[in-house]
Amino acid sequence: MVEWKTTPGLTGYDEALALMEERVAAIAAGTAPELIWLLEHPPLYTSGTSSRPEDLVDPARFPVHEARRGGQYTYHGPGQRVVYVMLDVGRRGRDVRAFVQKLEAWVVAVLDEFNVTGELREGRVGVWVTRHDKPLSASGVAPEEKIAAIGVRLRKWISFHGISINVEPDLEHFSGIVPCGIAEHGVTSLVDLGLPVTMEDVDVALRRRFDKVFGDISDAAR
Repeated sequence: MVEWKTTPGLTGYDEALALMEERVAAIAAGTAPELIWLLEHPPLYTSGTSSRPEDLVDPARFPVHEARRGGQYTYHGPGQRVVYVMLDVGRRGRDVRAFVQKLEAWVVAVLDEFNVTGELREGRVGVWVTRHDKPLSASGVAPEEKIAAIGVRLRKWISFHGISINVEPDLEHFSGIVPCGIAEHGVTSLVDLGLPVTMEDVDVALRRRFDKVFGDISDAAR
């Protein structure tokens, strides 16, 4: 069975990383169940293994943490649902690409709960929303904005880090970085899209859609 944990308030990044490391080791040792951990961080930037120094536009603005996950710079802060995913990928098919695709499908399914069409783009990490309510770009297309980020790491086939969904963060805080190295597109949130969605609403959708996307271990192992 997968354990779910929700931590109220704001959780420091170093504290979260230490707890993830401990839990991943326990899952690998068979002494603890898989875990989905829902939390929020204070304002901070994280640096992935592919981060470029020039993408940290304002290094003095918020603390910068080395995340040791894939990807580039991301922002975390209040109003953003961070979902740390500690699952046994070894027992779920040993296919990292398929696992990441399931994370993407999970986010898309959660957004669908709120009648938001989440989209994936070749060569771009994360989940995107086409803003048909905004003016067309100079090239005549509707702007696209990022609503969720995905970045994972595996150790002994156990995943950690995971996804973040913008519910109602301060979108101006993203201006201190080039999010995920992509300068030509903006960021958005569920509330920015005009939806009166709460963190609790998103948590319910995450749980409701999880089993439909991932199934149980026995099904995944067959």
